[in-house]
Amino acid sequence: MAKEKKSEEEGRNLFEELKLFGKWSSDVEVKDPGLKRYITLKPVLIPKSCGARDYRERFQKSKMHIVERLALHLIVSGHSAKKHKITSGKFGGGFYTALKVIEKAFEIIEKRTGKNPVEVLVRAIENAAICEEIASYQLGGIIARVAVVTSPQRRVDKALRIICQSAYKISFNNKIDIANALAEELINAAENSSKSLAIAYRERTEQEAMGAR
Repeated sequence: MAKEKKSEEEGRNLFEELKLFGKWSSDVEVKDPGLKRYITLKPVLIPKSCGARDYRERFQKSKMHIVERLALHLIVSGHSAKKHKITSGKFGGGFYTALKVIEKAFEIIEKRTGKNPVEVLVRAIENAAICEEIASYQLGGIIARVAVVTSPQRRVDKALRIICQSAYKISFNNKIDIANALAEELINAAENSSKSLAIAYRERTEQEAMGAR
C-alpha cells in the first residue's frame, strides 16, 4: 500500500510539473471572475486534445487548454465574420505550424517582458474581452439596434479571434514576422494599451453599445 501511495504521489507531482512546450508553467490565476470557468489552464506539454473530447457535451471547447484554442483561431486568422477577407494559406490547416508560431511568440514575450507568456496571454484575453455589443433585429420596417451583454464563452472566443486577426493583419504582406506580430499584440493587449488592435476593437464596440442603450 505504501508503494502504491508513493507512486501515486510521484505521478501527481509529475503531472503538476508539466510545462507548456517544456518551458512555461500553466499555473496562472484568471483574475476576471466571469471568465474563470472558460479559460482552462490544465498542465500540458503539447496543447493538443486529439479529438478526445465529448462533442455532445455543451461548451466542451472550454475544456481545451487556452493555447490550443489560440492555435485553432490562428489557423483561420483570415476569416472575418462569414467572409475570408485575407488568405490563411500560410497555415493551411497546419495545427503544429500554428503551435510553432505561438511557441516562438512566447519566447519573444518572455525575452521582452521577463514574464510567463501564458500569464501575458491570459491578461490579454481579459483586457480584450468585450462586455457589451450590438444586436440588430427587425422592428416593423426598420432594423433596430440594442445593446446586449456578451456571454463569457463569446467573450473569450471574440478576444482570441480579434487577437489572431490583428496579428495576421499586421504581418500580412509585410516584413514583420507573424510570431513577432503576435507577441507585440499580446504584450500591448496585456498592458491594456491602445496600440493593440484588439483593445481598440473592444473600446469601439463597447462605445457603440453604450450609444444604443
